[in-house]
Amino acid sequence: MNAWLRQHRYALMVTLRRLVKQPFSSLANLLVMALALALPLLGSAILVSVQPVAREMSVTPEVTVFMRVDAPAGAAADIAKRIQADYAADVRAVRVVGREDALADLRANPAWQQALAVLPGNPLPDAVVVTLADGEDLAGRAGKLAQDWKQWNQVDLVQLDSAWVQRLEAILRFARIGLAFLAACVAVVVLATVFNTVRMQALSQREEIAVARLVGATESFVRRPFLYLGALSGALASLLAIGVAAAALSPLNNALLGLARSYGAEFALHLPGAPVLLVAIVASAALGALSARWSVTRSTRF
Repeated sequence: MNAWLRQHRYALMVTLRRLVKQPFSSLANLLVMALALALPLLGSAILVSVQPVAREMSVTPEVTVFMRVDAPAGAAADIAKRIQADYAADVRAVRVVGREDALADLRANPAWQQALAVLPGNPLPDAVVVTLADGEDLAGRAGKLAQDWKQWNQVDLVQLDSAWVQRLEAILRFARIGLAFLAACVAVVVLATVFNTVRMQALSQREEIAVARLVGATESFVRRPFLYLGALSGALASLLAIGVAAAALSPLNNALLGLARSYGAEFALHLPGAPVLLVAIVASAALGALSARWSVTRSTRF
């Protein structure tokens, strides 16, 4: 056990000496990998920050049925009763919003008081607000019901109030797929960078490796420093990428804070939690070690 630990300590010290011996080359490789790794980190920061906002929004569609302005006084109540009777399995709640109640709500808003004061009458129609019951394919079912209700007499317009929430969910799904593709591309960049770095190191030390083999060094002994080189490069690059992403989020949040406050909201971008970042560091180190093993296996066949 002590011999095994000494071998790994020796390999780690050799790796650190090689990194320090070529500081500019090592730093350049780390920067290339860090900038590549920072891109999916920034993308995940945006997704992690936006998803809670999307979850807080109601995704249960509410369908608003607007009556014609010249519809009889009881038409909205009749429509509500018809919906409750014919679509009881699809509907959770139905309420009628009278035109006078809607006008009163608008008049209570100072932004609408002056505009409504110049109108000769009430331009608003009666409306029926329908909350749909939960179930499979909620968005598709809501669209079908809206199309059916548009055909009814005295109905002027049927509006699916939460359609924009469904669009936001679709955008988030697309963003997650795009982020996965970007992460795959970054993984290829890390593999190529570590592969080339280890290859150059192995070629520059061919004589040293040949002498080590002559005195009885095993293949694992020869390759172990290169594996540490790949793993350390991946881990250090991921740590540097986290710092770059955190530094980039600071000015972005300052600009975003002013925009959010203009809408009376508080919103900020933040990196994923510590467990996710730890997994990213370990994955980068493993990817670097894998690339290093592939490279050193191909480059030390002499």
